[in-house]
Amino acid sequence: MMLGLVLILAACGGGEESSDEGTNEETTEEQSDSGSDGTVDASAAEGVYKSSCASCHGGDLEGAMGPALTQVGGKYSADEIVNIIKNGKGQMPAQGDVTDEDAQLVASWLAAKK
Repeated sequence: MMLGLVLILAACGGGEESSDEGTNEETTEEQSDSGSDGTVDASAAEGVYKSSCASCHGGDLEGAMGPALTQVGGKYSADEIVNIIKNGKGQMPAQGDVTDEDAQLVASWLAAKK
């Protein structure tokens, strides 16, 4: 659900994003959860997406109530996607139920969608 909101916000826009130094520190720590070579566990990311985001963004990233995320990585970086998930943007509310680790995992996976 959180990822869905992130995607909605990413697709819909919704004002300026503020820079949060605390978020950047958390993101740096969370990135260490991906593979040591920078790869993302796509299977785990898809699982988080299906449980938290697919209801709004569709099972195949095609969009539903929220916007499609098939090319969201062309618009936002992984850090920006994490910020959207955690803080909300536009019509997408913050996804407080998504852990920082899951947000980073999904954001890294989505950032590769260009």
